[in-house]
Amino acid sequence: MAGDGPPFDVSVQPEGLDALVRRIRDEEDGKNLRKELAKNLREELKPAATLAKSGIMSMSSSEPGTAPALRSSIAKRIKPEVKLGGRWTGARVKSRKTPGIRGFANAPKRTQAKAGWRTQSWGNGTWRTQQGKVDWFDRAMEGRLNQYRQACMKAMEAMAARIAGRG
Repeated sequence: MAGDGPPFDVSVQPEGLDALVRRIRDEEDGKNLRKELAKNLREELKPAATLAKSGIMSMSSSEPGTAPALRSSIAKRIKPEVKLGGRWTGARVKSRKTPGIRGFANAPKRTQAKAGWRTQSWGNGTWRTQQGKVDWFDRAMEGRLNQYRQACMKAMEAMAARIAGRG
């Protein structure tokens, strides 16, 4: 289910996106068309981001030290991302690092790991292992990858038809 990169990154990269972006660049108002295509692709991936956010928010907080701030901080950093050009072209839902939450920058990755994460107990300085919700990100979108791929293809086809209708 996971695409290239870290395990908390699900990517959709239709093959024709590079060609469409090149064609948009050739248009007179290419910058506006690129912005509109990126916006449309992000809109198509918002339901996937919402499912991922609900996945982390459903993680149990009964473990000592698992404050609601951890879950909500991770949820705030889950966003649909679109890049049109450069080294990587595509659309994906990504959970970015959380450097500001208790020095736990890799929280999205660690909270879904089977091995959990190690943390120091307050007061006595002993280390313990905490468990999160295993594969919360991947399970949130399980079985829906083709639906999101089709939605992105629909947005690309609409932009291609708009360009083709010009001349």
